[in-house]
Amino acid sequence: MGILSDDQLPGPFSIPAAWKGDELIQRQDWLIHLNELQLQDLEQALDTISKEKLTFDQISKAQFPLPNLSPVLKQIQHQLEYGSGACQLKRFPVENYSSSELESLFWLLSIHLGTPVSQSATGEKVFHVRDEGYQVGQAQARGPNTRKRLSFHTDRCDVIGFLCIQPAVSGGNNQLVSSVSLYNEMRTKCPELANVLMQPFYYLRHNVDTGNQKPFCQQPIFSVHEGHFAASFLRVLIDRAYASPDLPEMSQAQQDALSQLETLAESPELNVTFQQEAGDLLFLNNWVIFHRRDEFEDADEDSLKRHLLRVWLSVPNSRPLDPLFADNYGNTKAGSIRGGMQPSK
Repeated sequence: MGILSDDQLPGPFSIPAAWKGDELIQRQDWLIHLNELQLQDLEQALDTISKEKLTFDQISKAQFPLPNLSPVLKQIQHQLEYGSGACQLKRFPVENYSSSELESLFWLLSIHLGTPVSQSATGEKVFHVRDEGYQVGQAQARGPNTRKRLSFHTDRCDVIGFLCIQPAVSGGNNQLVSSVSLYNEMRTKCPELANVLMQPFYYLRHNVDTGNQKPFCQQPIFSVHEGHFAASFLRVLIDRAYASPDLPEMSQAQQDALSQLETLAESPELNVTFQQEAGDLLFLNNWVIFHRRDEFEDADEDSLKRHLLRVWLSVPNSRPLDPLFADNYGNTKAGSIRGGMQPSK
C-alpha cells in the first residue's frame, strides 16, 4: 500500500477479530472442552502411531480422519480466520502420555488445522518452549527458550499453536491483544502514527534464521490488501535492523508510532491475561492477534519446569497478503503454503 493521507486510512474494521480485553473470554469461539469421544479418536490414532512407529511425515489427515474431533477442528480453523482469531482447548490429559506421544498427538491435531512449517534453520516443526539456560548474546538464544518477559509480537506463520505440558511454578502468564483493535484505536486517536505503521519497516534477519540469504527485509506493521486486514510485528528485529550501520536510522515518526503501538497494547482495556494450565491447547491467528508471555520462575525438578510444545502453521483458508511480505513469508496469495524458516544449506 502506498503512502496515504490520514483521511484516506482504511477502516475502522468492525469484524469479529476486533475484540477488546476480556470480551475475548466471553466469545463462543474462545473456549472448547474436548469430550470423551473426541479424546478416543486421539487415543485410537496414537495406538496405531505407536504400534507402527510412524514419524511425523507418515502421519496424515487421510490416515487419521478423527471422525468425532475433525468437525471441531474444522470449525476452529474457520473461526481463527473469520472469528476472534483465538481459541483455547482445555485440559487435554497430558499426564497420561510420554513426551514423544504428546509430540505425535500435537502434530496430529495441528495437521488437521494446517501445514506445519519449519521454526528453525534445522527444520524443527515441533518446537520445545522452555528455558534452555542460554545467556544473552548466544547465537542459539531465542525469546521462547528463556524465562524472560517477552514483548507483544507475532510469529512467522498464519497460525501459531501451543500445548502446555507443564506450567511454571510462578509467572509465565499469557497476554493477547487484537491487532485489529490496536489499528482502530490508533486510526481514531493518532491517524498520523497509524499511517506510519502502514509503511515498510526494516527487519533484520533473525540470528537463528541462517538459511535466509537476505540479511534484511521490509514489511509494514499494519496492512490492508484486497480488503483484508493483516498485522505483523516483532520489535526486536526492527530495532536490530535500525541499529545496523548498513541501514538508515529510524525516523522520529517511526519511533513515536512504535512506542504508541506498544503503549496501547499494554492497556488493560485492550489486552487480556490468562495462564495456560497443563493440557491446555492455544491456537492464534498471527495476522489479527499479538501475543506475549510474562517472566516466570521454574521449579528445581526437571519434570516440574515450564514446558510447552509449539507449532507454526500455514492454513488453507488464509488471507491474501501485501506483496511486501513476500521476502519474509514467501507466497502471499490466499491459501498458499507460506512462512517458517528456510533450511541451512
